[in-house]
Amino acid sequence: MKISTLAGWLVLSRKKIGALLRNPGIIRNRLKINAAVHNARQFLAVQKEFGSFDAYVWRFVGGKPIKNRRKSLKDIPATSPQSDALSQDLKRRGFKFVGSTIIYAHMQAVGMINDHVISCFRHAQCARADGQSTY
Repeated sequence: MKISTLAGWLVLSRKKIGALLRNPGIIRNRLKINAAVHNARQFLAVQKEFGSFDAYVWRFVGGKPIKNRRKSLKDIPATSPQSDALSQDLKRRGFKFVGSTIIYAHMQAVGMINDHVISCFRHAQCARADGQSTY
């Protein structure tokens, strides 16, 4: 589904909510479903302000991936100062369900933070990456 379509849902009808709550492919929580629609609108506002959501989020890591050298999985934190700052700013902009832990996981997933342990084959591949992805 396109973000603009989701953002266009001003009010979720009982029928749409019921269908979404029965969808096994998503987290079926009424608050999170409503937040997804709300966050889509906030996402579009950030895109408009910064030119892209990508340009906005990469500011929190100085425009380049953070390349950690973790030796063990136990060395990987749940949050970072960067995820704390991004989470706080997203909340200030009205986003919901954007705590620092989920934001840190997002930053890892999109390549903003390389937390692969150094023995992992992906560590070196990710360490060579220095560009931004677009979304």
